[in-house]
Formats: sequence, C-alpha cells, structure tokens
Amino acid sequence: MPGDWQHEQFGMLLTGPVRNGIYKSKEFHGQGTKVVNMGELFAYPRLNSVPMKRVLLSNTEAERFSVRKGDLLFARRSLIAEGAGKCCVVLDVDEPTTFESSIIRARPDPSKANSLFLFYFFNSIAGLHALDTIRRHVAVAGITGTDLVRLDVPVPRIDEQISIAHILGKLDDKIELNRRMNETLEATARAIFKSWFVDFDPVRAKTDGRKPASMDAATADLFPSSFEDSSLGMIPEGWKVRRLEDVLDTLETGSRPKGGVGSITHGVPSVGAESIVGIGKFNYAKTKFVPVEFHQRMTKGKVQNRDVLLYKDGGRPGEYEPHVSMFGDGFPFAEFCINEHVYRLRGNNQVCQAFLFYWLTSDRLMEEMRVKGTGVAIPGLNSTSVKSLAALTPPVKVVHAFDKMTAPFLSRLFSNCIESRMLANTGNALLPKLLSGEIRVKDAEKYVGSVA
Repeated sequence: MPGDWQHEQFGMLLTGPVRNGIYKSKEFHGQGTKVVNMGELFAYPRLNSVPMKRVLLSNTEAERFSVRKGDLLFARRSLIAEGAGKCCVVLDVDEPTTFESSIIRARPDPSKANSLFLFYFFNSIAGLHALDTIRRHVAVAGITGTDLVRLDVPVPRIDEQISIAHILGKLDDKIELNRRMNETLEATARAIFKSWFVDFDPVRAKTDGRKPASMDAATADLFPSSFEDSSLGMIPEGWKVRRLEDVLDTLETGSRPKGGVGSITHGVPSVGAESIVGIGKFNYAKTKFVPVEFHQRMTKGKVQNRDVLLYKDGGRPGEYEPHVSMFGDGFPFAEFCINEHVYRLRGNNQVCQAFLFYWLTSDRLMEEMRVKGTGVAIPGLNSTSVKSLAALTPPVKVVHAFDKMTAPFLSRLFSNCIESRMLANTGNALLPKLLSGEIRVKDAEKYVGSVA
C-alpha cells in the first residue's frame, strides 16, 4: 500500500451506526414508500431510481429507515453463501425510499470517504476476502453490522478516492449506457414484431382504407387488406398457422461429459438453462466448460450465429424469466455449445431467426409453453411439446422485410454486449491494482481513456 494511504475501521468512516432494515407484516405492503429488497440489491449493484415494491411507513419509520444517495447497502443474510455481504451503492433516489430487514445500511461521511470508492473496495478481491472473514454459516449465511464496522479499509486521501471511483465509474457508466441502449433496441424490434404479427396493424390500416404507418409503399403492399379465421383467431388473409416443427430445420439439445463439468475450468464454454434469460443477457460468472476434445466429437448442440436457445427443463417455462435467448455476432463467445437442458432452434426458409425469437417470446407462446410445461414430474418442455407449439407463418417476403428492418437493431445490441464485456474485463483488471496502489490514478486514466 502506498505510504500516504492509511487503514481505518469501516465504522470510523461513517456518519453514524449501521442499521438493519425494517420489517413490516403483509398488511402494510403494496402501497406507500418504495422499498429496496434483496432483488434490487443483487440486480442493481449501482442502484438508481428503478421500479420497486412499496410498504406503508410511519413518519418516524420513514426517517429512521431512509435510503439516500451515497448509502451503501449490504446483504445481511443470503441462502447463497457468497451472497451474504453483497454490497451495492445508492447512486440516486427519485422519491422517499426505505430498505427491508435482510439489508444493512451504512452511510459514509463524505468528508472522510467516497461512497463509490468504498463500493468498489467491497467488490474487489480484498474487500470480498474481508467480508468472507465475518460471514457466518448457520441455517443461512449472514453477516452482522457489529462485525462489518470493524473491517479494515484502505483510505487514500479523499481526492484520490474520488479519482479512483471516477475512473472505475466511467467504465461502469458506459456499461450501464449500453444496457439501457440495448433495452431500447430490443423494445423497438419487439414493438415492430408486435405491430406486424400480433396486432396486425398494417392489415387493420388497409382494412380501414388507411396507409400503414411507419413503412414504405413496397412493404405495405406485402400485407393483405382482410382477415380470415384460424386456430389462433383472426389472422391476415393468406397467412397460415402451422406446428412449430413445420418451420424448423433444427431442434436439438447438447450434451456434457459424464460426471458433469463442475471441475473443468478451461475448454469450450457450455451454456445451460440458467443462462437462457433473454436476448443480450449473459452472466459470465456462471460459465462452465467442456473439454476441447469433447466439443470436437459433439454432433449436436454446437451454437451457430443467431441461434435461438430455448429452456428445456429444470423449472416452469415462461415463469419469472423469458427462458428464450438469441445469441450472435460473437456474443457471448465466438465458439460455444449447449448442454442437455437447452434446445437449439434454427428456422427453415419460411422464417428468420429474429422472427423465431420474437414469436417464441410473445405472450401467446409464453402461455402455451407454460401450459405444456406443467403437470409433469420434472417441469419443462419435451421435444414433442416444442414441436407442437403453434407457429404463425406469414408469407416469406413479409418475414424477410421484418428481418431487414430489425437486423440493424440486433446487430447494434450484440455489438454493445461485446463492448460491455471488454469494459467489464478492463474494470476487473484495474480494480485490485487501483485499490492497492499498484497503479496510480494518472496511469489508469490514460488506459481507461483508450477504451471508454
């Protein structure tokens, strides 16, 4: 540690004692003050104003258990051992907010410590090790505020803390910007799909004698001006409803070596059902591998560009998460495969991959998968169930027009994902070196400036 740095007990850097969150019985939930639960703590390490559940508080409770900009929130207990002590920093609150009883609040004194610097410390190797020393393992893993405030923390000068936090924050800001941009890109592509293939807006417009909105005349000419009945209800005239198997070239699962892959740390990445949570999303911390030799022998389950991946078993399809993903353009890996709990789907010449992804994540298909994936010993979808899913089949020219219109959005989305991965790797490499003083601020600024 540099000679001008000091160590202080964490509690000495705070404006007052740490505080456990508030517990309120069920009748107080549903209205009132926003409440930070464990879900927000884990989902948003740098917590902004996001949708939250609500709880009724008295004026005294609202003051004692408030959450303010700059507060650090720690998971007091967790069913997952490494989850206890998880730290997030509050970057912004847009209205009065509180926090629940499984969370510890610490409020740094800005004259002594920068909140974002402390956040990065508690998420560094050194900080995680410090938290591990106070983690208690009983029915659930947990930490106490009493132990937390006694932890030693490196304390550079306040201006250097701010500079370190700024450098690391710059990388995270760009990652957050990419995440928000991807939400907009995905929502835009989904809105076009819904307009064309769920609400049938172009057909309704032509039926009413209007020009379809937001499309040129050539694209508008691809849509009919009337409807006909089908097993899915009224659909555009001339469009078909088939079984999903009729529009697929590929429906297969992957495999793993006997004995699993838990101890394999290198090789070819293998994606399981836990990673099938939507487009542009992947948790690299959950990456598993199969040996290169095993991958070379695989005849099924090698992922190709823009493959649609569908959850197979292990939970209830359509609940909690979409359970459908599409990967491509090198994200999350240039080469990878799937295990036996995931389906790989490729359409034939009647549908494009983007259409296939959005059809499978539409409300209609999500509900059909929920119905077909329940009532069995191991909830999930067998291949017969997948093949029997309904498949709306517009004319190929309409599908191609959709593919052409949405391709730029999806290409940018995957490009952002790859950039965010690079930025995260840069931050992970700099974090321990900045917090130990191995790299000083002026050197890190030059490096970060070239990538962010």
